[in-house]
Amino acid sequence: VIVVIVIPPPPTMLRVAAQRLAARAAPLMGAARPALVPFARAFADDASLLKTAMYDYHVEMGAKMVPFAGHSMPIMYKDSIMEATKHCRTKASLFDVSHMLGSSIRGKDAIAFVESLVVGDIKALPNNTGTLSVVMNEAGGIIDDTVVTKINDEDIYIVLNGGCADKDKAHIHKHLAVWKAKGKDVDFIIHADRSLLAFQGPMAKDVLQPLCTDLDFSTFYFGMFSQATINGAKCWITRTGYTGEDGFEISIPKPDTVALAKALCASPDARLCGLGARDSLRLEAGLCLYGNDLEEHIGPIEAGLTWTIGKSRRDACDFVGGDIIKKQLAEGVPMRRVGLTIGSGAPARSHSKILSPSGEQIGEISSGGFSPVLGHNIAMGYIQKAFAKAGTEVQVEVRGKVNPATVTKMPFVKVHYHKPAVAAA
Repeated sequence: VIVVIVIPPPPTMLRVAAQRLAARAAPLMGAARPALVPFARAFADDASLLKTAMYDYHVEMGAKMVPFAGHSMPIMYKDSIMEATKHCRTKASLFDVSHMLGSSIRGKDAIAFVESLVVGDIKALPNNTGTLSVVMNEAGGIIDDTVVTKINDEDIYIVLNGGCADKDKAHIHKHLAVWKAKGKDVDFIIHADRSLLAFQGPMAKDVLQPLCTDLDFSTFYFGMFSQATINGAKCWITRTGYTGEDGFEISIPKPDTVALAKALCASPDARLCGLGARDSLRLEAGLCLYGNDLEEHIGPIEAGLTWTIGKSRRDACDFVGGDIIKKQLAEGVPMRRVGLTIGSGAPARSHSKILSPSGEQIGEISSGGFSPVLGHNIAMGYIQKAFAKAGTEVQVEVRGKVNPATVTKMPFVKVHYHKPAVAAA
């Protein structure tokens, strides 16, 4: 009789990754970060986690599942995070992002209501186009970052972060009650019956196009939205993403989700991708992660998101926290979010100190890691304005060791968004 004992591999790497992602999902409001829940204990509470329509398919395909934003989500599959990141940069990757909060603001007063909460000029958007914006609090800080899409004057589609869902809903409902008490025509709808898939990478359009004959992707540009039949399902599709690559986000009825995922992954150029690679991709692209790079005590100007504040709105700043933002626009801010290339040593993680050449603390890392594409450590952080110019030499303290770093323009890698060609002057 031969007895085979299977010993699982050490979970250290997965535990650390899961803890990092769990911490990033937590909505923070000026308080210390909550203690991280041990990986094994998190799995003991699996019954309390929500499961997306893709859950069984994730498990079937060998995904390592972790708690994230109240859901059981795939952090990686059979390939490494390094391999998965590089695949998305060269081919096509499918992400389940159904933990995100898909919602709509509808009614005759929809635009005015949305503009009271976010900094963007939503009224000026052409129908069926969207923009990145931020939801503001009364202190001029960011409650959440969001993509706001104007379908028409009475229908605004908003995708909010899963880790911020509870506080976002409470914030919106609080202001909605005031508007309704004044007789305004506006409603907040949560699309709990739909999944959200992100299909990203330079080959995404070629794989998706045969399944979506309603649209010609050559003229469906970055930021555009459409309702379309995809693989036989009635979907909402936006040309956008969180990787720096060309791609799409697809809102689809839950019963149709797995069939679309299988149809996409039937292509040899497409594969499933988890949250681990998604984090590497967005960091390389210089994109913010709420809970790390954006928090309630950080405003859009400090975060390098001044461009999200509609030019037509900067005089009045007639949104929540607008009086503070108007003052910052006029006087500036003392800290700025910057990119950093770190010369040696371990990757700098959130809260690592940024030091001046003489050793004084001048800032703090908000996100950091090893770039699979560039082959070296990169980070984002908040730094005193005097040191924020690209090319400035600074230092970063990691695990008690001080390593050289250079302020670097972002994105760290070249981004590829499908936009109309600019005519020569």
